[in-house]
Amino acid sequence: MTDSFAQSGEIRIAYEEHGEGEPLLLIHGLGYGRWGWGPVVAPLAGRLRVVLLDNRGIGASDAPPGPYSVAQMAEDAAAVLDRAGIERANVVGTSLGGMVAQQLVVAHPHRVDRLVLACTTPGGERAFPFPRGTLRLLEQTQQLEPLVALRRFVENALAPGAPEALVDEIAALRVANLPDPVGWAAQAAAAAAFDGFDRLGEIAAPTLVLHGTADEVVDPRNAGLLAERIPDARAELLEGAGHLFFWEQPHEFVRYVMEFLA
Repeated sequence: MTDSFAQSGEIRIAYEEHGEGEPLLLIHGLGYGRWGWGPVVAPLAGRLRVVLLDNRGIGASDAPPGPYSVAQMAEDAAAVLDRAGIERANVVGTSLGGMVAQQLVVAHPHRVDRLVLACTTPGGERAFPFPRGTLRLLEQTQQLEPLVALRRFVENALAPGAPEALVDEIAALRVANLPDPVGWAAQAAAAAAFDGFDRLGEIAAPTLVLHGTADEVVDPRNAGLLAERIPDARAELLEGAGHLFFWEQPHEFVRYVMEFLA
């Protein structure tokens, strides 16, 4: 697939498209590029026009010095819609991408038809913090060999007892698409600084909140916070699923999204 590029201020944002039909923009999280949507792209593109982007700081997009802000990243997403000639789209955001999606729909409500927030948080001090296992892993990162740390992060993002073959597959993709350290840190700063709690009531788009009950990266209780405070929202929990639940349960993820968009 040939890269396309949108201009967002002074930087270029890479994106690609698959399929035809109603547009669906997918925004991934910290340290993951377009490849991170893995097994759900083809089934979604069988019925929709799927647009995937590399956030600033990763993949084929520019990686300017940070820190970044979620507001900047939301403008990057809007620039992709502009370049693709899409006035209004359904939007799925996961993790940091879910924060970006929240900001996008608040800043540009006319651009978002329906919103899916996957394994994400409203951010800030009133949200539930990172689980202890993730905090410990972050503390240990500097003492681990880079490839060992990378695999630990993949294991942490999956449910306990996830198949080794799935860990191997995602770890191999991460090794083949190593993030720029500057871009990773700048994205992490954007996630850490985000607090959309007070603006959740401004989200007018119908919203589906999805979260795995075994998520060890973002506390699943944040799904309830989002669903309670977004006016037209409901939450669905995927039992036993981890942070990357769309890799673990791709058919369920696609089913939830397609039924919601329908």
